[in-house]
Amino acid sequence: MSQISVQNLSFGYEGSLKNVFENVSFVLDTDWKLGLIGRNGKGKTTFLKLLKGEYEYEGTITKNVDIDYFPFEIKQKQEMTLDIVLSIVPDVEEWEIIKELNLLNTTADILYRPFSSLSGGEQVKIELATLFLKKNNFLLIDEPTNHLDIQARESIVNYMKNKKGFIVVSHERSFLDKVCDHIISINNSNIDIQKGNYSSWKENMDRQNSYERVQNEKITKDITRLEVAQKNTANWSDAVEKTKVGVRIAGLRPDTGYIGHQAAKMMKRSKVIESRIEKEIDEKKSLLKNVDRQDSLTMKPLVNKRNPIIILDNVSVIYNKKQVFEPVSFEIRNNDRIALIGKNGAGKSSIVKLILNDEKMDYNGNIRKPEQLKISYVSQNTDFLKGTLKNYAKEENIDESIFKAMLAKMGFDIVDLNKNIEDMSEGQKKKVLLAKSISESADVYLWDEPLNYIDIITREQIEEAILKYMPTLVFVEHDDTFVKKIATKKVEVIRKDEK
Repeated sequence: MSQISVQNLSFGYEGSLKNVFENVSFVLDTDWKLGLIGRNGKGKTTFLKLLKGEYEYEGTITKNVDIDYFPFEIKQKQEMTLDIVLSIVPDVEEWEIIKELNLLNTTADILYRPFSSLSGGEQVKIELATLFLKKNNFLLIDEPTNHLDIQARESIVNYMKNKKGFIVVSHERSFLDKVCDHIISINNSNIDIQKGNYSSWKENMDRQNSYERVQNEKITKDITRLEVAQKNTANWSDAVEKTKVGVRIAGLRPDTGYIGHQAAKMMKRSKVIESRIEKEIDEKKSLLKNVDRQDSLTMKPLVNKRNPIIILDNVSVIYNKKQVFEPVSFEIRNNDRIALIGKNGAGKSSIVKLILNDEKMDYNGNIRKPEQLKISYVSQNTDFLKGTLKNYAKEENIDESIFKAMLAKMGFDIVDLNKNIEDMSEGQKKKVLLAKSISESADVYLWDEPLNYIDIITREQIEEAILKYMPTLVFVEHDDTFVKKIATKKVEVIRKDEK
């Protein structure tokens, strides 16, 4: 066991007005299984790259292990997978690689195929196995389960919970609970490490935030009281100053020298009091905690007079004159929250697009829905997003103020709100789509993998809003915690070649 020590770390991007990290210090053991969490845009990936040594920074990072990063770049993807693995870990035996793949519930035949021919899940497993085969290394693993279906994610969970020596970025609560023994959180004002999994961290953080909010309220009241006292003292000081001119009383000339001397003493005293109050206000302000707010999101779902709203009867998409998946039949009724489940490539997104009628696809069966149905859609893809938030709100015909307020509740700050969308992180882009959808009134909300890259706090905000406002929702999502909390019905989509 060795340690990684971070002392007085400060880092900011060139041209940025605010540092990402300011004077951060901590020590961690390299046999820990750490989960790294924090709001989108708070610097999780930046933090990993700092540990890896990719950026210049102030402070010191001391480590005596090799740092490896997932995902890593594979340039010659047409090469055989086994050759790629051996080029990275040349001292391992082939049986050791096969053993790791078995632990990942994957057969050895993928080693003898070009890497480019592997599915996304198979590529993830090969990269993880390769890195864990390296000796004396500490792994930085950035969102290993994104875009993977539930079965593939379960394989990754079962594999990683028996490994150690890593920091993993993940927004999936069940994953962090099963895999991690420590949580490192990037908060508003610090970086904190706690022993335990996500659930224990969450319990501690809720308790701490609740306490700090009460303390903040007390301190804010004290500051208000002191500011009033400071203003009264300033007014008294001004009044004392005016007595120096003197007044005539009953025709007598006052002793202006004596009055001036007394006024000067009183002025000096008032300034001392003012200064003391100012210092006390500054001390009180320094005690205010930068608590991570979790404001409630609002939704405005419509209740359609027609019920069921949409009916799918024996529907299957046709591609190259063949059915993609086994026919499905289900109704979408008011307040239904329907999860489409199944393996990657089964056709879940195709069903969403059929309901949306966004793309012309050949299909069998019948889809019945009213002509004037209002649908709000969140796509998997964010590549089409560009320009300012102001222009995007105008193009989508949504209220800019409500839209930006929603993003602020999701963790956007002033700098984020003024960025062009194409310059945002993937998580922030997905929040743009979600904020737009949540801001709209709709009969049905269609969300296709809405939570990819979305931080845990925002996931919980979205769950709370859905359960409060009860929209009619059809969604594809691999976060099993979200599915368990939200879905009132599940529709399984089975690919034709699975039977």
